[in-house]
Amino acid sequence: MNSVVDTHFKGWAKPGPVAPGHLAGMTPEPDETLDAISGHFRLFQLRDGHRFSTDDILTGWYGTSWCPTASTALDLGSGIGTVSTVVAWRLPGARLVTVEAQERSLALAKKSVRYNGLESRVELRAGDFRDPGVLREEERFDLITGSPPYFPPGTGVESEHPQKLACRFELRGTVADYCATAARHLALGGFFACVFPAEPQQRARVDAGAKAAGLTIVRMRPVVFREGDPPLVGLFGMMRSTDLPPAFRERTWTEPDLIIRARDGSIHPEYSAVKLAIGFPP
Repeated sequence: MNSVVDTHFKGWAKPGPVAPGHLAGMTPEPDETLDAISGHFRLFQLRDGHRFSTDDILTGWYGTSWCPTASTALDLGSGIGTVSTVVAWRLPGARLVTVEAQERSLALAKKSVRYNGLESRVELRAGDFRDPGVLREEERFDLITGSPPYFPPGTGVESEHPQKLACRFELRGTVADYCATAARHLALGGFFACVFPAEPQQRARVDAGAKAAGLTIVRMRPVVFREGDPPLVGLFGMMRSTDLPPAFRERTWTEPDLIIRARDGSIHPEYSAVKLAIGFPP
């Protein structure tokens, strides 16, 4: 048992509930780390495997920001559980379902769910979300999130680590597959949030996937990792076109760039505010 709780980190007061796993003394295996993500919530990660990224935490922030009353949420291709953990922390009354095909990533996510005391409201499913039966036909969710792999196989240097490979390359579905699955399982008026590269050729794939699935990209936030550089990724918020008035079905609001680091390399003030909003030190 561990009764000592660190309430502050470098002057920042940690918000939210204390994770039961901390009090129980849960610790990582030698090839794992246990890392802060939202408030007192933590994630188990492989030291040399896929680690959570800015893209992941922004997806969780964006989805919960624009669907703040969701009572049900689904995370597609959930990996080690980064996005779903942010969602669970920001929407404490919501029930979540996650779908992940990689056994090792799923095992890490299960440990994190147990550590954070989320067993009663997070259901982790093993499998490829495109396969029949992984998601029941009648299941509907107010919020759906996804951080799809960005590149077709063979279009870049492929890691020999299976966890890293699947997170970067489209081994189990494209952004169009994420859009199609989201469209089938959104509740009435539901919201789908995802992240994908913003350069024109990749953006065209998001547009095509959304259109084919009957989704409208209602808003999009370009993300600039260094002030003055072009956006590398975008955050996309979508709804079923039939849930919108006809005049809005072909309309996308492009928001101002979200800048991660200022020109001098410091954290941009807005990104510091975003991190505070997900329970992460600024």
